[in-house]
Order: sequence, then structure tokens, then C-alpha cells
Amino acid sequence: MARESMEYDVVIVGAGPSGLAAACRLRQLNSEISVCVVEKGSEVGAHILSGAVLEPRALEELFPDWKERGAPLNTKVTEDNIYVMRNASKAIKVPSLFAPKTMHNHGNYIVSLGNVCRWLSEQAETLGVEIFPGFAAAEVIYNDNGSVKGIATGDMGVSANGEHKDSYMEGMELHGKYTLFAEGCRGHLGKELIAKFDLAKDKDPQHYGLGIKEIWKIPAEQHKEGLVVHSAGWPLDESKSAGGSFLYHIEDNQVALGLIVDLSYSNPHVSPYDEFQRYKHHPVVSQYLEGGERISYGARAIVKGGLQSLPKMSFPGGLLIGDDAGTLNFAKIKGSHTAMKSGMVAAEVLAVALGNGHANDELDDYAEAYQASWAYKELHMQRNFGPAQHKWGNIIGSAFAFIDINIFNGLLPFTLRDKKPDHAQMLPAKDCKTIDYPKPDGVLSFDKPSSVFLSNTNHEEDQPCHLTLRDADIPLRHNLPLFDEPAQRYCPAGVYEVLEDANGDKVFQINGQNCVHCKTCDIKDPTQNILWVVPEGGGGPNYPNM
Repeated sequence: MARESMEYDVVIVGAGPSGLAAACRLRQLNSEISVCVVEKGSEVGAHILSGAVLEPRALEELFPDWKERGAPLNTKVTEDNIYVMRNASKAIKVPSLFAPKTMHNHGNYIVSLGNVCRWLSEQAETLGVEIFPGFAAAEVIYNDNGSVKGIATGDMGVSANGEHKDSYMEGMELHGKYTLFAEGCRGHLGKELIAKFDLAKDKDPQHYGLGIKEIWKIPAEQHKEGLVVHSAGWPLDESKSAGGSFLYHIEDNQVALGLIVDLSYSNPHVSPYDEFQRYKHHPVVSQYLEGGERISYGARAIVKGGLQSLPKMSFPGGLLIGDDAGTLNFAKIKGSHTAMKSGMVAAEVLAVALGNGHANDELDDYAEAYQASWAYKELHMQRNFGPAQHKWGNIIGSAFAFIDINIFNGLLPFTLRDKKPDHAQMLPAKDCKTIDYPKPDGVLSFDKPSSVFLSNTNHEEDQPCHLTLRDADIPLRHNLPLFDEPAQRYCPAGVYEVLEDANGDKVFQINGQNCVHCKTCDIKDPTQNILWVVPEGGGGPNYPNM
């Protein structure tokens, strides 16, 4: 029996910056275009996590009167500090003159991206966009000719053994003349489309980082509203891993801080979560946190492959936009403005196609329009930053970036490549140094269960696990003896554990209830054995201000 369906001109998957910007721009261009946005979080913003320093360029184009409309850009950057952490107690402050200009934040704002998306959704609804939070896009629907027809939301009320509960509700199909996929980093439908239509042909593999973030309320005398602090070096350099940190002083005596760990790391003993706990004890950081209170926690993978990893973004029936494609500018550690611009360009191309009576064909004009935009030009100018970090490490890589970006303005006559995927970087555990992480002190550092509690993560317990294994034997048969099963460390929410049963036999346990939807397991598992799919709509973290 066919599922119930609804028809729209444009269906958008994901209420993040790119999806909402596309929805708003479509209705600005033509109020007759019917647009719906489906969002797996319990509300818009519930699954949004970012640093975040926002460059307002795209927002100013979309809503020139954003200040009058009350956009939640409340904290303007007043000062930039960059440190190279030498060890657990010492750091060198980098003079602004020697920092890549992409790290200069004059004119930018420290924001809660979740709150920005909530505001964008209000603007979209005022323009007539229909938004459906709490409904997860579970599968792509195709036409008989292979073009994308739309998506289907997941069934609700299915038990862990696959039976229909009393609360069962069948998913609905949302059909569109075109469908935009704006799921964010490592979108599970976007991944399917990239493979089906071979969109990554002749591209470098995509690369990723894991961002772990907390928000603290700190004493007023330690707070410096508008201060932005970035660092590289310790603690990640001890394991020869790459990445960096951020600490942003926002309004109301709060700071947002986090660590981004490059998922190209090779030592399977590395625990990004525990590296972040160590980082908070450095004097550069602890001077602001001491006497404060941790009030929020979350984690999310970020896409950082840049231009060399950017797939073809069009296919018959739709487009990949934002970080579903990988438009983040890692040299700036910013992706919201480029994601929004990719969605706005998509809207402009769609409006023309729909006006000419087209439907479910390939929007060939998108590539040319996107490449003519400032967002593409920005990625091109800074294309060598990420590969340089992988090739030479944070310090030498940043020195190269200074020469490439500050002196040559990104016009060096070559493009660095990085063709080894992150999951293939892992070395055997026996060949790597083990890491003895200190126990959390409950003051600056904390354990995973208390952190997951602060993320407000919840899933309906009696449902099929959304973390699936292609081969259930691989974790214990292959990953444990070779890599000491790194899933128990790379997951920042304690989802994966290796336990012993009553007979003393090893058991690989998946605590799906803890999952904060960061997608790290789908990315970093060395055999690509873990497949992340959507749980019931509304499940996952519920971030209030991240």
C-alpha cells in the first residue's frame, strides 16, 4: 500500500543555515513557490552545534535589515588572540601580524548558531515556508527514470525487534519538483546520493574534524565580552595529532569553548573527548573557567576537505548544499556564511528553473552560478590550508598558510592534494604510544556520562538501533586485536564499549541512547563498518544555545 504523500515545488532536508537560507530566498524571489523544510531535531536548532563566530556577509545579503528584525547577533568580536600551546603550562602568543588573515575576525559576531537558525526559521515561516521539525528524512524517493522525486520520513512507533507498537505511525513521502539536501556534515542521504550519482569522481576524499564544545558561566571579573581565543599545539601534538581550540566570550558572563580534533589522527589510543578535558587545564584556558559552572555540552563532526573534496553538487532532481556537500572554509574555521550562500545560489537557480516549467531534471546551471559566487572564490583562495595542515602539521602548515594567503592571496600556481581518507590513517595499536589520560576532577574536567546528560540527549529506547554494523563480528574479530577497538575512544558520548560477559568473553556494546549525532563513528571506523542512519524523528540531543 502506498504511503501518504504531499506535493511541493521544493523539498528541503535540514533546517540548518543552508537549508533555511535557501527556503527564505526562494520565497523572496517568488512567493508562489511552495517550499517545505523537514528537520530531524525536536525543534529547529536542537541539533545545531558550532563554535561559532559568524561572518555576516551572507546574512546581510539575505536580510539587509537583520538588525531591525532582531537577529540574535549580540556579541561583536572585540579582540583576537592566537596561542601556540608549548606544553601543559606554557604557551606563546602569536602576534596578529603573523597570523593568517583568515583568522582575523574584525566585523564578525560570536553567536549561538542554534539561535540564529531558530531566528531564520521564524523569517522563513513569515515568508510562507512550511517547516516540519521532529520528522527525520529516512530515505530518498526516486522516479522511474532514476531522478530524485523527494524523501520519505521515517516510520514512528517501531519496536527494537521491528514490530509495530500501539504508537505506530507510517512515514510520509514529501515529493518535490526539486529536493535540496542540507543535512550538514556527513549527511546520511547526501552520502547515498554522492555514491549513487558518482558525484565525488576525480575528487579528493572528504576530510573531517570532530568538534567538542562546552558553554560555561564564569565569574564577571574573568569575563571579557567579545574576546576570541584560538590555539594549536598541546595537548594534541603529544600524540602527533592535528587540530585546534577555541574560546569565545559571549554575552551574560558566558564562554563557549571547544577542541577540534582532526580525524586524520593515526594513534588509535587517542580519545578526542579526553584531549578536550586536558586542554581545559592549561593556564591560558583555566584562568577564565576557575570558579565557573559548566552548563552545556555537545559534539559534532565538521567537514574540512575544502575545494579539492567538494563533490559535484547537482544531480537529476536536486542539489547538495552547505556541509552536506562540504562548503565549510576550514582556513577560517567558519562554514555558516558559505553554507548560507550555497543555499541562496541554489534558490536563485531553482527559481529560474521552476519559472521555466522544469521539474526533476539536473540543474546544470548551478555549478556555474556557484563558481561565480564569492563563496566559491573564498574556498579557492584558501584551498591549500587544510592539505598543508595534514602534510606538515599545525605549526609549519600555518606558516605555509601565512605565505599562501597573506602574501600571495591564494594565487600560488599549484593546489595541494590529500588523497588518503581519514579512516585509513589509523596505525596498529601495538605500533603507537598508549595514552594515560588523567581522571576528571569534577571541577574543570568531567566524565562522559555527566557530559551527555548536559546535552539533553534522548531517544525512544524501544526502537531499532540507528547505529548499524555491516558485519557484527568486525569490532571484536578485527578492530579489537589490531586497533584496540578505537570506537570506545573516538566516540565523545560513550556509545561504544568493549565489555566482558559472565563467562569472561568480550562483548561489543552499542549504547545508542547516548548518541549525540556527531557522525564520528560513521567517519572514523577503520573498516567503515559502522553505518549511521536516522533514529525516530525528535531523537538525539536538544541543544538550547549551542
